[in-house]
Amino acid sequence: MGLRDRLRAQGGRTAGTGQRPPAKPVPAGCSFGGKVYALDETWHPDLGEPFGVMRCVLCACEAPQWGRRARGPGRVSCKHIKPECPALACVQPRLLPGHCCQSCPQERGAPERPPTGLAFEYPRDPEHRSYSDRGEPGSEDRARGDGHTDFVALLTGPRSQAVARARVSLLRSSLRFSISYRQLDRPTRIRFSDSAGSVLFEHPAAPTRDGLVCGVWRAVPRLSLRLLRAEQLQVALVTATHPSGEVWGPLIRHRALAAETFSAILTLEGPPQPGIGGIALLTLSDTEDSLHFLLLFRGLLESRSGGPAQVSLRLQILHQGQLLRELQANASVQEPGFAEVLPNLTAQEMDWLALGELQMALERAGGPAPRISGHIAARQSCDVLQSVLCGADALIPVQTGAAGSASLTLLGNGSLIYQVQVVGTGSEVVAMTLETKPQRRNQRTVLCHMAGLQPGGHTAVGICPGLGARGAHMLLQNELFLNVGTKDFPDGELRGHVAALPYSGHSARHETLPVPLAGALVLPPVQSQAAGHAWLSLDTHCHLHYEVLLAGLGGSEQGTVTAHLLGPPGMPGPRRLLKGFYGPEAQGVVKDLEPELLGHLAQGTASLLITTKGSPQGELRGQRRTVICDPVVCPPPSCPSPVQAPDQCCPVCPEKQDVRDLPGLSRTRDPGEGCYFDGDRSWRAAGTRWHPVVPPFGLIKCAVCTCKGGTGEVHCEKVQCPRLACAQPVRANPTDCCKQCPVGSGAHPQLGDPMQADGPRGCRFAGQWFPDSQSWHPSVPPFGEMSCITCRCGAGVPHCERDDCSLPLSCGPGKENRCCPHCAPRRPPEARTVPELEKEAEGS
Repeated sequence: MGLRDRLRAQGGRTAGTGQRPPAKPVPAGCSFGGKVYALDETWHPDLGEPFGVMRCVLCACEAPQWGRRARGPGRVSCKHIKPECPALACVQPRLLPGHCCQSCPQERGAPERPPTGLAFEYPRDPEHRSYSDRGEPGSEDRARGDGHTDFVALLTGPRSQAVARARVSLLRSSLRFSISYRQLDRPTRIRFSDSAGSVLFEHPAAPTRDGLVCGVWRAVPRLSLRLLRAEQLQVALVTATHPSGEVWGPLIRHRALAAETFSAILTLEGPPQPGIGGIALLTLSDTEDSLHFLLLFRGLLESRSGGPAQVSLRLQILHQGQLLRELQANASVQEPGFAEVLPNLTAQEMDWLALGELQMALERAGGPAPRISGHIAARQSCDVLQSVLCGADALIPVQTGAAGSASLTLLGNGSLIYQVQVVGTGSEVVAMTLETKPQRRNQRTVLCHMAGLQPGGHTAVGICPGLGARGAHMLLQNELFLNVGTKDFPDGELRGHVAALPYSGHSARHETLPVPLAGALVLPPVQSQAAGHAWLSLDTHCHLHYEVLLAGLGGSEQGTVTAHLLGPPGMPGPRRLLKGFYGPEAQGVVKDLEPELLGHLAQGTASLLITTKGSPQGELRGQRRTVICDPVVCPPPSCPSPVQAPDQCCPVCPEKQDVRDLPGLSRTRDPGEGCYFDGDRSWRAAGTRWHPVVPPFGLIKCAVCTCKGGTGEVHCEKVQCPRLACAQPVRANPTDCCKQCPVGSGAHPQLGDPMQADGPRGCRFAGQWFPDSQSWHPSVPPFGEMSCITCRCGAGVPHCERDDCSLPLSCGPGKENRCCPHCAPRRPPEARTVPELEKEAEGS
């Protein structure tokens, strides 16, 4: 079979069968070689032996001729791209592995070293199976193996000292970008243009406080995608003082982005000089404590007449100004970057790496020259760390209908803020751990023991004091798992893979907590092994933004999944289909929501119902509750004249604000000046202790942080509540972490914030609180009390159902004069009047 025949076979038939698949509705896209590609997506075809991956053949998924909005498959178009390779000036070009076009070798006299990307250590081979498959995410969840959809750019400007770094991921036909910057006024817009300066796309920059800008370029035109893949797409940050762009740079493709877990932005030390800066992409080895990194820079090696082709550089690793390591490297104007390895980091160096206290500095060796430096910290990203915990992913799969939802935030000092919601378990939660993938069920490496749920509890909020550099690396590589053990299933009733959810532009992820979706919340309950969570939010135009993530679907649940929005189950009212979808996720916007559903969303009584082929009446359900917020507690300022910074709640000292607004600047630290805590972005005096305030979790009184003034380190640990001798301890204040014995004998626990209650949870329904196990008849304006519907509070979740008036249960004194009609001798329909039949129909 020739090349043309193989391309035709892979593009039009199911791989390995030789026959066309049966006709069925499919989403827009193309099927090629057993894989599905989105419209405008491109790839190099893998034709198998003996051809392999055809690097000089580029295939694209083109929209059908009747338009992009049409449903159905697209058309695969492949072409030979070798004639488009650029002309080279060198005499003996060479072809690097994995490339189609030749490139010029390094300058003569330069030491031979592998290409820049090949010196970086990448994630494990996705096909490696030397460890247990239990709990291992599927291939679609792993980091991209070839890195061809990740791009990075170093941004500098000829009239600015600012330095920025842009990371762009191409997902289907959308560009998702995260841009970090230093020494830059707040950007107003992000601009994409071609090499000639023609503007292709602009995105407004949302206000940020931590030097990070996020955005999405949706439905990128094919011409712009070609410029991106040809590394001819420029990205720029526009500020109020530089409307044409203050810093900019080209987006380049690099495999190191797939493994990066730490990063640094290097800014200029000493007298101001514009256009100088650098970025570093770093990762830890999977087998040893070695730090692999790629360093890109600009402005240090400006071409001068008579200058050497290769320039020797000196790289230093420092801690609080003390030199720890030094190495030499060579670079040229044509190749301003290099890759190196820092081998065998000590335990102390690993701790400093996790705390963000290691500094990287670069300068030309021998002679005065500009010097750039910056602190190494965990990689900043606009993605969200989250996990869906289900019974299907447990070490021993179970079907109990329970579900878990986790949101996590990694701070700059290595601490991990977590909030885990658990619903539907039949017994008490006895253990909640963050751990690695086990080699065996009884050989699990636990990185953090999280605060468990008290009986009847629903949410656990706290801090893992320090994961360490290795733990942070594994977290950002999507290699960690959350495990929830219960009294009935001590090894784990729920388990979930902690993964970074790519930024999508929906603000609900960053403003609210997800709603857990569980089979136990369906009426009647479903013993499902699947679970999920969803973000629901209303914007200022009353448009509903939703995002649903599911886990554990399999077997009979395969096929079309639907998501419906409705009121409390059992109550009359509209039911809105949000979306029918394939796979584990869906997102979208609903602009014409019914007023009654808007009222349920505002009151916290709206429900999200997930149906599958195996459970058409409901597989999973969750309720969007109202949000209870804690006020931000401002620390006392440490200076006589604090200032109120824009978009900040608490006043800060001017000199402290300057340092934090320009992260990456090197300076001599005063041992007595205190600590800066990334969680609530506040300065603390040496030796002080406080409860952290971490958005969006609020005030966390179950954790205490301490400032070590000598080193500037912040250590956070969980509060240990004392054992109480009384039978019924109470919480003096709703936000207190620990309970205490009541002063009098008649004290009763108060119903406080359900996110912090550790007794039986009450229910919030239509703006009112109901204790656990209480029943009531709901009131629905303008109809008043619905006497035929009874609601009951169980474990923090209200359940509503219509009273059963079927015979013989309707015959009794308890039913008379309320919902069901008085028992009377039943006459045949022909003997009853029209009003009697209408009344009977209304009651049925």
